[in-house]
Amino acid sequence: MDVTLISLHWVYLLFIVLIIGFMVLRRDTTILCIVGIFLLGVLSTHSLEASVSGVFNSFIYAIKELLGTILIISIIVAMSKVLTRTGINEAMISPFAKLIRTPALAFWVIGIVMMIISWFFWPSPAVALIGAVLLPVALRVGLPALAVAMSMNLFGHGIALSGDFVIQGAPKLTADAAGIPVADVISASVPLVIVMGVVTTVTAFWMVRRDLRSGSLTADTGRTVTAQAAADEDGTPAAASFLSRPARTTLAVIIPLLFLADVAAMFVLKLQGGDATALIGGTALLAMLLISLLAHRGKGLEQATSYLIDGFLFGFRVFGPVIPIAAFFYLGDSAFTDIFGKVLPAGSQGLVNDLGFALAHTVPLNQAIGAVTLTVVGAITGLDGSGFSGISLAGSIAHLFSTAIGSGIATLTALGQIAAIWVGGGTLIPWALIPAAAICGVDPFELARRNLVPVIVGLVVTTIVAMFLI
Repeated sequence: MDVTLISLHWVYLLFIVLIIGFMVLRRDTTILCIVGIFLLGVLSTHSLEASVSGVFNSFIYAIKELLGTILIISIIVAMSKVLTRTGINEAMISPFAKLIRTPALAFWVIGIVMMIISWFFWPSPAVALIGAVLLPVALRVGLPALAVAMSMNLFGHGIALSGDFVIQGAPKLTADAAGIPVADVISASVPLVIVMGVVTTVTAFWMVRRDLRSGSLTADTGRTVTAQAAADEDGTPAAASFLSRPARTTLAVIIPLLFLADVAAMFVLKLQGGDATALIGGTALLAMLLISLLAHRGKGLEQATSYLIDGFLFGFRVFGPVIPIAAFFYLGDSAFTDIFGKVLPAGSQGLVNDLGFALAHTVPLNQAIGAVTLTVVGAITGLDGSGFSGISLAGSIAHLFSTAIGSGIATLTALGQIAAIWVGGGTLIPWALIPAAAICGVDPFELARRNLVPVIVGLVVTTIVAMFLI
């Protein structure tokens, strides 16, 4: 493949740098993203009308891409609110509170459980399951919501998704592009995933402990509107009095059992990704409706609608700042053609992938530079927030590099896959880590900043290890 970089590529790269810089400085990026979308439209279409329309259409595209996540978050929040209002939440978490007694235990237990569930069903449904049950326990023992979100992100969207040992969606894509068996990529990725996972989570935990002691990380750090806060502050009378203690206890047992039944159904029916998330969302919605009818009795119909509205208000309030930046970064992939037409050069695989491919062909080749380049290319292709869209490119480049170096195709392929998914799969890109941020009620941009140092340290160490394995 031979792609010529044109002005669109350089403008897109410029705005990526500007957006990252604004994020580091903790400045809002909404206007910057809109300006970037508009300029890309002007350069590609030479039409003011098409460029203005493109801004709006890019928002529609981003909302369509994010809609499933918005829905699951909104429904889980609606269910959490009725559980809190009725007192069922207290009964649900009491057994876990006896097992998780310290912030450290909460961090590691939540992370490990998240990783195990994510291996089988991917992280999105795992976030919904764990957030509904274990988040209140972690808050009770003093682990801030931001640290809970970090644990869920790093173990689920990081370790589990980057290895993808069970579902094998990621290694299949990279292996096909590299022209090697899937088993080779999985075998090569095991030591790299272990190194990346250990370094990243240990670094994150050390930073959490340090910041807890210094007071820079508290229960309110990065906190936004949460279901718990809404239940406490909206002034609606508590409904716990409508449910007897035996009823609350019974429902506290039934609700987790329903979600365990979902897990069993996912395993038996081999539901993954969006299908698994839909099953969790439907269960949460039905549970919310049932509890509302039981607790509020004559007013159950109206209260159920009220809870659902509150959930949607929360979902769109959280996603509001994310849609413009997601709209911009989606232009780095197939969204550009959908919105502005086929104006990219022949052979282009999207702005982001073209930039990654160009980088790979401008560096000299040896084991060290090959490993560094695959990490950087993987990270660049992950900037669209998918994590999966660019890993085929990583596999192709790994094939080219290994041919020049003479060895290491599986290791290079695995390294590119890990870098792409850790960056784009939900640990650094704000809209990709929205599920964990929203469930935990924290600012996704603050969560991305907290994850930045552990992930970068992990990528550096993993890249160095890969140099010796090639």
